Amino acid sequence: MLIVDDHAAFRAAARALLESEGFAVVGEAADAASALARVEQLRPDVVLLDVHLPDLDGFEVARAIAGGSCAVVLVSSREGSSYRRRLASSPARGFIAKADLTGRALRELVG
Repeated sequence: MLIVDDHAAFRAAARALLESEGFAVVGEAADAASALARVEQLRPDVVLLDVHLPDLDGFEVARAIAGGSCAVVLVSSREGSSYRRRLASSPARGFIAKADLTGRALRELVG
């Protein structure tokens, strides 16, 4: 799994939580450019991707990643209802509000 978020504190908390629930986190990225490079380099099976990145919208990053072998799950501090229309047309497997992130919630989306 690759965790992409511009807030280091969220990346650290998400990594600790998900690793404690059995996920293998292979890397982190703080922006879209780094995320795209890391996906190419690390070939993660899952990308946990923040909607709001400093250099490119998370939905655009999801489109760039789509079609590969990894599943994209979008996250945000906002609720999913804020993105209902965009989520419907996104190639991402789903959305989890940051406050609701758990290993179980992620497994339900990526299997």
